[in-house]
Amino acid sequence: MSCPRLEREQLEHLLIGPYGVLSEASRGRLHPEAECDIRPCFQRDIDRITHSKAFRRLKHKTQVFLQPEGDHYRTRLTHTLEVTRLARTVARALRLNEDLAEAIALGHDLGHTPFGHAGERALNKIYEGGFKHYEQSLRVVDLLERDGRGLNLCYETRMGILNHTHGAPDDTREATTVRLCDRIAYINHDLDDAIRAGLLTADQVPERIRLTCGERNSERINTFLRDLIANSQEGELKMSPEIWETFLFFHSFMYSDVYTNPIAKSEESKVEGILSRLYDHYTAHPEALPADFLPIVEREGRGRAACDYISGMTDGYAMEKYGELFIPFAWSVK
Repeated sequence: MSCPRLEREQLEHLLIGPYGVLSEASRGRLHPEAECDIRPCFQRDIDRITHSKAFRRLKHKTQVFLQPEGDHYRTRLTHTLEVTRLARTVARALRLNEDLAEAIALGHDLGHTPFGHAGERALNKIYEGGFKHYEQSLRVVDLLERDGRGLNLCYETRMGILNHTHGAPDDTREATTVRLCDRIAYINHDLDDAIRAGLLTADQVPERIRLTCGERNSERINTFLRDLIANSQEGELKMSPEIWETFLFFHSFMYSDVYTNPIAKSEESKVEGILSRLYDHYTAHPEALPADFLPIVEREGRGRAACDYISGMTDGYAMEKYGELFIPFAWSVK
């Protein structure tokens, strides 16, 4: 009987170039386990991530704008899917391992807090051990999913997730692809959302961005991806000097005019209050945590368990728990 996994691994020798990672060359999983007869290892990682609870929760987590009115603003899930599609496009064009790039992209934000980066900043301030979403993403796949057993992903997927923000000297080309596509995705779709929200008009986008990259979201993304693919060679992923400088200018513009915009951020001052009170409650009452967090209390302490639980909450669930714990319910005497 044929083995689809072995057939695919043989096909990878034709499809993947010298700088991509072959599935059969993976450094393996945290805990050794038998290979699947059907799926190569990185495809199994994709499936494990997309079937995880943390992945499903991303649909109710803020990307940039807290509680926007409208159905078309990005969430952490739609951001993840956009990054994934860009990463697969680049990986295919450069003859890298598309499955590995997809697995890293799908898992890169699993550790993000409720309320976007405002929640991350709040937890980093509240929790004495500090909090970084990329470290938490690795913790999710290694420890928190499957009731504490983790997803047992491949080494290359795990390191790509951990280093997706700042990179590491031994990054795979697939990990570098995801890191670049993450930035390409968020500056473009966040600009699109900012215009939709009325924070900016299309005419207020700097002329340098409009002339060099295009007027529409699709044109800007196409400019960056085509340039990245055309200029990457000998295993080095890079853009042309002109487009790279425009990309950095675009990134700076988003931080100065969108990410710190007082209108968009007007509700963020409330985030620390919500998360800090939840943190204080669960550290004082660890018995109120779900049962699968109690081993973390015993092993790593109350603060770590509370941080893990709160960071996994969706925006709505965090506000629901806050209301349940700290806001009196209406009552009447009969």
